[in-house]
Amino acid sequence: MAKPRNSRHPARKSSYSTMVLTLLLMFSFVVLIILALGILSMPSNAPKPHDLTSLVRKTSDRNGADGGRGEQWVEVISWEPRAFVYHNFLSEEECEYLIELARPHMEKSTVVDSETGKTKDSRVRTSSGTFLARGRDKTIRDIEQRIADFTFIPVENGEGLQVLHYEVGQKYEPHFDYFQDEYNTQNGGQRIATLLMYLSDVEEGGETVFPNAKGNISAVPWWNELSECGKGGLSVKPKMGDALLFWSMKPDATLDGHSLHDQLLCFLPEMIGPPYPLSPFFRFKFEFSDP
Repeated sequence: MAKPRNSRHPARKSSYSTMVLTLLLMFSFVVLIILALGILSMPSNAPKPHDLTSLVRKTSDRNGADGGRGEQWVEVISWEPRAFVYHNFLSEEECEYLIELARPHMEKSTVVDSETGKTKDSRVRTSSGTFLARGRDKTIRDIEQRIADFTFIPVENGEGLQVLHYEVGQKYEPHFDYFQDEYNTQNGGQRIATLLMYLSDVEEGGETVFPNAKGNISAVPWWNELSECGKGGLSVKPKMGDALLFWSMKPDATLDGHSLHDQLLCFLPEMIGPPYPLSPFFRFKFEFSDP
């Protein structure tokens, strides 16, 4: 009886499949190497992290809807530091209420001594201010809850609202909001972020400036509206009801040196309406100005 021949086709098919798989793996490896070296880039419509030309200027009039706040929207203005503007965060009525609530209790602002952790008077900060007790009335509670909803940080993590008043020529020179002493970090924790809410409009000057921010700062849509000292970094111009959220810590929990900022330093002699800002630290802070 003749013996049947062993077919070689399955072996050939297996070798062919192995070769194809090997080629695909080699091609994928080469593509990954090219991407890693930056020779090839994937197409994307997403803006670059520090490209401020992607910012679009948008305006909105206040109306009776939603408590008189008007249309609200959030704008990313920086990733180093992480900074966002929430437009029309407060209503005009809330801004006026907070100013009148704080006005009788304003005192000279102080700074934290980095060696002792205690507060002290300083020439670098010449504003006046006062703290509002957390949860003191319904308006305060509503604002605190709105802050928690926006930041995803619980109300109990805040220091309470601080209202600040800057007269013409007053300032808070470049500083960090995070603590640089052991006393405060061990007794309450580090400040991770600040929400700065503007309670009044300023016709000229009064910017909050981030001199260490990364990006093409002159590309912002409001560049031509800034004062000369406001052009010393990434600047946010005060607008009643707007809220500026910036983080003093990076996502990996290290301190962010890009969060250095001038707190309403850029005041011109002819500036109309020194600002009232309201700020909470997370641990919290707030600020304002006379119209």
